[in-house]
Amino acid sequence: MSTVERLLDAAKHLSAQCDKAIPALETTSLVAHATNPLDYAWVHHAQFIEQWGGRGATTLLLGMNPGPWGMAQTGVPFGATEVAQRFLKIDAADLNTPANAHPKRPVVGMALQRQEVSGTRLWNLMESMYGSPEATFEHLFVVNHCPLLLLGERGQNITPDKVPKAIIEPVLNACDEHLKAVVDIMGIERIVGVGKYAEQRAKLAFDAGKDGLGTTASGRRISITTCWHPSPASPLANRNEGADWRANVRKVLMG
Repeated sequence: MSTVERLLDAAKHLSAQCDKAIPALETTSLVAHATNPLDYAWVHHAQFIEQWGGRGATTLLLGMNPGPWGMAQTGVPFGATEVAQRFLKIDAADLNTPANAHPKRPVVGMALQRQEVSGTRLWNLMESMYGSPEATFEHLFVVNHCPLLLLGERGQNITPDKVPKAIIEPVLNACDEHLKAVVDIMGIERIVGVGKYAEQRAKLAFDAGKDGLGTTASGRRISITTCWHPSPASPLANRNEGADWRANVRKVLMG
């Protein structure tokens, strides 16, 4: 099987494992709606892998989980709708809103006008650094650790670290196994967690020490580090109109 075929199989397996956990997640007082873009937006996610997953990248940018305006609409990590279509060349398909979706957060898909700030910042920076998607994905690939959109009763975004451990642990275990699979399939040499949470999950998955070096199942050493998250809720990302965040990411990726 090719790299792309193996990545597609790994994503499908993760999706199925996460689907099994959704009923339990929605019984908590915190998570009112848990939906899976790898299901309803698979046509977009598959395009992302097919176009960009087999170009020889050895660095993996690891996000946390989808937000309601990015991957939840496009099926692409950090997938603000404009950059998903223009830069990542994802062809828009009609998507169906899952039955258990939050009524205030319907799936509009690529037609969504609101642009996710994190995704816009991330992919615009990649374009600035590498010039084209072809060149970008020769250097790096991007995966979210957890594919599920988790929303509270009011429609607020819930991050996995806020969900009770007993409920979220089966999901996180499946996500760790998927991360290990991606690293093995692609021959990844370095993981850059986009934010501290993603870095911590990667370090746990690969039993990394204080030096940031982990070990794959085959015994290969892998470096794990972090860059600042581009979220508009982060003071670091907003400092100097984003210039400091861009400098941080450039230093991590190019250093």
